[in-house]
Amino acid sequence: MNIEEIVPREDHLLYVKADDGQAGLFDVTPYLESEVFAPLKDRSAFERIHNGKYFIEWECGADLSADTIQARWKPLAMVNQ
Repeated sequence: MNIEEIVPREDHLLYVKADDGQAGLFDVTPYLESEVFAPLKDRSAFERIHNGKYFIEWECGADLSADTIQARWKPLAMVNQ
């Protein structure tokens, strides 16, 4: 999966859209207790996200692979179909 779009939402959710039109919501909350993800408890840090296409990352060094996101997101209806 290639990540086409990421939109930070409330409650540490990410809207993620893949290049094949699949989309889902990924909950970052379970990761926030780990040291590397803890800075993302701050909303402004959470919103400063970079799309690496095969991964997403934040300035604090936290990152998630596209495979992890796809395996654990809550799928939404196909987009652009």
